[in-house]
Amino acid sequence: MFKDVIIGQYVEGNSFIHRMDPKMKLILTLLYMILLFSVKSIPAYIIATVFTLFIVCLCAVPFKLILKGLKPMIFILLFTAVMNLLMTRGEPLISYELFGRFTLSVTKEGVRIAVLMVVRLLYLLIGTSVLTLTTTPLKLTDGIERLLKPLDVIKVPSHEIAMMMTIALRFIPTLADETDKIMKAQLARGADFESGSIFRRAKALIPILVPLFVSAFRRADELATAMEARCYHGGEGRTKMNVSRIGSRDIKALVIFLIFAAAAAAAEIIV
Repeated sequence: MFKDVIIGQYVEGNSFIHRMDPKMKLILTLLYMILLFSVKSIPAYIIATVFTLFIVCLCAVPFKLILKGLKPMIFILLFTAVMNLLMTRGEPLISYELFGRFTLSVTKEGVRIAVLMVVRLLYLLIGTSVLTLTTTPLKLTDGIERLLKPLDVIKVPSHEIAMMMTIALRFIPTLADETDKIMKAQLARGADFESGSIFRRAKALIPILVPLFVSAFRRADELATAMEARCYHGGEGRTKMNVSRIGSRDIKALVIFLIFAAAAAAAEIIV
């Protein structure tokens, strides 16, 4: 499961989205998130679906790879769906009496909200995956830093914040791979992570945490040593050989997004 994590990975390519400015990609990703959490009607979600499929095709990343990255999130999606099904009040479709005292009801409104919430989370995961799959960690750091640059006037360390966020994002697949190796080593020694109740399986995962934390701290120490050896002292006085700038390609992408957003807003108002 852990080897399927794709957040933080980069797939080399020369697609339209690969060549976009990282600042614009971050801005559009944020606007895309706002759009997903703003729309509520089915026609608006159909438009969001068309736009999501459009950006997946435009990024030229294998769709199987994106679907593979969704596998570790299946439990969260199912949990979200069940909670919305059981906790939303409305017209009951199915009712079940539990222990003779509690009644669990699946309502018509609950089904609708559960479906829309799962779709929303799926599109959110796909959108953020496209961002990391088409942007190198170095460009992502530069984009975050440039967007946070205005906060320097109030003494916010934009470069350090961008560096920390990018390092954390970069090490997600590394830690996932390390977890997978530790689990395989434990299985070779007779550990059992599959049988028993959910609490027993959760308890069986505890021995994985100690070597995982040791490995994470060791990697952090090695990274700090490497940065010190290269005389890294933060963003003050640093210069860039290649300065990214927003160009016509990025303006086209913004216009395309605004067209889809306007269509979704119109569908929301009409419905």
